[in-house]
Amino acid sequence: MDKILEGLISSAHTLPVKKAIVKKVVEAAEKDVGTEECRSLFSVTTRLILLGEDTFQKQVGFQVLEAYARYHRSEFEAFFNKDFVVSLLQQGYEQLDHKDPAIVDFIHCGLRLLISCPAVLELFAAVQVEALRTVCERPGPALCARLAALLSDFVQCVPRDKAGLLFCQQLVRTIGYFHCLTSQEQELGEYVAHVSKVATLLQNIWKAEPAALLPSLQEVFAIISSTDPSFEPSIALASLVQHIPVQMITILIKSLTTDQNVKDANMTKALCRMIDWLSWPLAQHVDTWVIALLKGLAAVHKFTILIDVTLLKIELVFNRLWYPIVRGGALAVLSHMLLSFQHSPEAFHLVIPHVVPLVRSLQADKLATSKAFLFQFTELVHCMMYQYSGFPDLYDHILEAVKDLPKPGEDKIKLVLNQSAWTSQFNSCASGPPRQAGKSETGKTGLVNLGNTCYMNSILQTLFMATDFRRHVLSLRLNGSGSLMKKLQMLFAFLAHTQRAAYAPRNFLEVSRPTWFNAGSQQDCSEYLRFLLDRLHEEEKTIQVLESTTPGVDVIEAPTPPDVGGATSPQSDDKRTLIERTFGGKLVTGVRCTHCDGVSEKEEPFTDLSLAFCPSRDDDKSVEGSINVNGGGETSTSASEDQTSAPTSEREEPPLSVPDLVDYFLAPEILDQDNAYFCGKCGGLRRAERTLKVTAAPEYLILTLLRFAYDAKCHVRRKILDNVTIPPRLRLPVQQPVPPSPPKTPPTSASPPPSSENLAKKLKPSHQDEEVQSVVYVLGSVVMHSGVSSESGHYYSYGRDRAPQDDLSDSKDGSGQGEQIRENPGAASTAPADEWLLFNDSRVTFASFQSVQNITSRFPKDTAYVLMYRKQEVAGRDAGNGSTADNGSGQCAAEPPLQKELLDAIIKDNKLYLQEQELNARTQALQAPSSSCSFRPDGSDDNNPPGSCGPSGGGGGGGGGFNTISRLVF
Repeated sequence: MDKILEGLISSAHTLPVKKAIVKKVVEAAEKDVGTEECRSLFSVTTRLILLGEDTFQKQVGFQVLEAYARYHRSEFEAFFNKDFVVSLLQQGYEQLDHKDPAIVDFIHCGLRLLISCPAVLELFAAVQVEALRTVCERPGPALCARLAALLSDFVQCVPRDKAGLLFCQQLVRTIGYFHCLTSQEQELGEYVAHVSKVATLLQNIWKAEPAALLPSLQEVFAIISSTDPSFEPSIALASLVQHIPVQMITILIKSLTTDQNVKDANMTKALCRMIDWLSWPLAQHVDTWVIALLKGLAAVHKFTILIDVTLLKIELVFNRLWYPIVRGGALAVLSHMLLSFQHSPEAFHLVIPHVVPLVRSLQADKLATSKAFLFQFTELVHCMMYQYSGFPDLYDHILEAVKDLPKPGEDKIKLVLNQSAWTSQFNSCASGPPRQAGKSETGKTGLVNLGNTCYMNSILQTLFMATDFRRHVLSLRLNGSGSLMKKLQMLFAFLAHTQRAAYAPRNFLEVSRPTWFNAGSQQDCSEYLRFLLDRLHEEEKTIQVLESTTPGVDVIEAPTPPDVGGATSPQSDDKRTLIERTFGGKLVTGVRCTHCDGVSEKEEPFTDLSLAFCPSRDDDKSVEGSINVNGGGETSTSASEDQTSAPTSEREEPPLSVPDLVDYFLAPEILDQDNAYFCGKCGGLRRAERTLKVTAAPEYLILTLLRFAYDAKCHVRRKILDNVTIPPRLRLPVQQPVPPSPPKTPPTSASPPPSSENLAKKLKPSHQDEEVQSVVYVLGSVVMHSGVSSESGHYYSYGRDRAPQDDLSDSKDGSGQGEQIRENPGAASTAPADEWLLFNDSRVTFASFQSVQNITSRFPKDTAYVLMYRKQEVAGRDAGNGSTADNGSGQCAAEPPLQKELLDAIIKDNKLYLQEQELNARTQALQAPSSSCSFRPDGSDDNNPPGSCGPSGGGGGGGGGFNTISRLVF
């Protein structure tokens, strides 16, 4: 029978004749056949199966073998024994190599035929051993896939216990050797199918033996972290990721990022190769694992690795966006890489040349999935262009390409950027001592206290929060680096863009500290502010003189164009300095002789108004030790609409308010007796009335409350601890000139004044002939002084990020929100809490207007000292003095783009900061767990300032399948 079969198959019969003969041979299996004849037939079929020249011969071999094995089981059992199987797996069959997949198929068929025989148990044990040996020899994908099919059908053949762990590890390593060198669609499909079968086998083993999972994953990391230049692992390892339980991410990332034995070079290699896995089709959760590892490295401050990997792989990740089958995961990873790489535009600029072609391709593709993807992608691009403004030559063509697509709002962009930065990553798995935190949730940068420098820090934060002033400083084109304005520009740039939680302004302190200020000693912030503004003003004046007298000298250039950052250039004929345009006002001091009615006036510029306190009924209550002080003097009857009065009792007077102090400052004063006025017209000392008038209102009104008074009895300066109510809006009376009126006839006599008039100013203003315009101001910042003495204490400040619309409403009936708060200072502010920020040296936190109002009632030693109000008229207009703040709806205009010099300095320092953070993290990891942390979160002890924070200075799965195999990426 075997000879007939061989002869018929090899003869030149037609295919139908061959099939008919084979059918008769199969039917003959039911008849009694001798043992020798069966064994001979089994040998023939084995040869046909393993060495057949074509598919037909192999099929015939399987059909005859199955037929005769079914009816002659004992003969087949004797033929297909352990020695025969081991020989096939170790030596092959005649000229057929033992690594040929056909051998595994033949053994797979034989096990199915003997499944009910006792002898199969011996075969299972033999296959267990040989399966482990086989994978150790690194077979190819086809053989591994056949072996995976055999082991999946016969789980009894899977190695157990220690051999099972070793089998999984070796199979993982074998997958690492899988490589596909073809680009043909059919062969690519077969390759992916082979890898998927092997990965499924591992998944089944992990489910049955959970203990084998972790050693397998450790082997994966060992493979992909290898720095051996002669070995490049296959991206087929990506097929395993989809079978790893997502719950294990936390455990594995903690293990990898905190293991001191893992070198940076190995981690870099591993991360790069995991990013390469994004090219593997059909693998799920690859992006989830990559992002988790990126976040884990950021949380333990492995910034060097992140920088290297991002710059090395960002273009490859971007290139994957072209392929729909892997597009979703690639966008998720690209978004995280770009949004977290905030210390430099380098990564974003690497992919800029590829943005417009991708956008146009997606726009041309009419699929709904492409449109949704395009919206996500353009949102990412807008975030990056916002983060790194100032490159119009790079961004113009992008803006043109995406002009018809939705654009995210500024608030959303800021939220995304704040949450994505490396320094904002938090690793709940990290062990060891607490690490220095990144920026607070406010996104603002603090200032390091350099030794009793809170007086400077509070003023600098106040000036920084003056939006229009900050934007103009950042827009100036300054040549040279020695000027004070250049140092301030650099400081503002760092406060706006550094990744440090707190910036140490050492350079600025050195050039801005008055010569009479002792280093390391407590100083007066108001005095420092006045000195700083005066220095900046005089410096610009000097530069203007140099430019006008020295041809060709261009020390300072005009600010950026009007449409950049909402800032406008000053008028060409406006020779005022930036300080004059922003903070400068005019004050006229007039003295009128009551005898001859002669008037002497003198106009003076001012940058701040120093407001004295109204005289108290009990003078001794206005010095140190008096907490609950009643406002003194008569109640002002000024036309100010923003008078504030707290609920009173019969025994308490209402507290003073800022409008009270302004009215008192502008009230007429009688000069008489020892303080009589020498009238040139009368030629002698005469009784006179002195008045102060504001004739030009500044854009930003700075008010200093004169809290430090001289005690003549004790010969010391004492602090006035009176509580002063701070309104959110303030009306400043500004005098407008009117045509002069005919002089009045001098009175023949004057009645003597009351004796108390020489003790203090009258609070009731005299009749004025000028027209009074009420200029409305909105509160922007408040500098607080904490302490009971002018020689000690601590300064901190409150600042408003932007003025809410309610505060800007100026209803004719005076019923705006600002008026409501003004009339009931004890009521809770309706402004959002995050509109106010508390700057306390290195610490920046959210606050509320209510806390600003109630600070002295809660902390009697903490009192408002310097206030900055912003002119409401500046909102939404093109101010001739060069400022626009917000558009009246609470939305601030964009910040001006940074000049290249400033941007380069910040990029350099941000990279240095990341390196410092990484070094600190490594140092802390080596410390004993019992090490204590001396960081005090409040950081309010000015005499012992907290340490410096540094030196100065998953996307959805892509669509497609094998019907789109031509767009697979490897």
